[in-house]
Amino acid sequence: MLSVVGRARGEARMGSKAKKRVVLPTRPAPPTVEQILEDVQGAPSDDPVFTALAPEDAAGLPGRAEDSEAQQEQLYQQSQAYVAMNQRLQQAGDGLKRACEQLRRAGEELEREVGQVKQVALPGAAAASLG
Repeated sequence: MLSVVGRARGEARMGSKAKKRVVLPTRPAPPTVEQILEDVQGAPSDDPVFTALAPEDAAGLPGRAEDSEAQQEQLYQQSQAYVAMNQRLQQAGDGLKRACEQLRRAGEELEREVGQVKQVALPGAAAASLG
């Protein structure tokens, strides 16, 4: 005796077995470099491919070349600052790694010296703490 849910599951399984696989057509080959270049060169200058990322308010305004040069100079200065900061951060990271290693060694040395002091000052206490 199957419940309604059990019957629905059974019917779904039977239905899925009866479905035939649809064979999709093969994809066309991607365009060659020459075809892409031909397409780009044949596109008008106001094609969305060329204008989508262009600033809308700068289109057709006089002094655009000067603004462009100023933007390029600003981007160049930002790039230089980024590279310099990245180098400083890498140097700081290297310095922190060295300092961390020195601290680890100093901690190990301190633990050895504390152990030696305990052995000299309290020979009975050191033996009791070991046992």
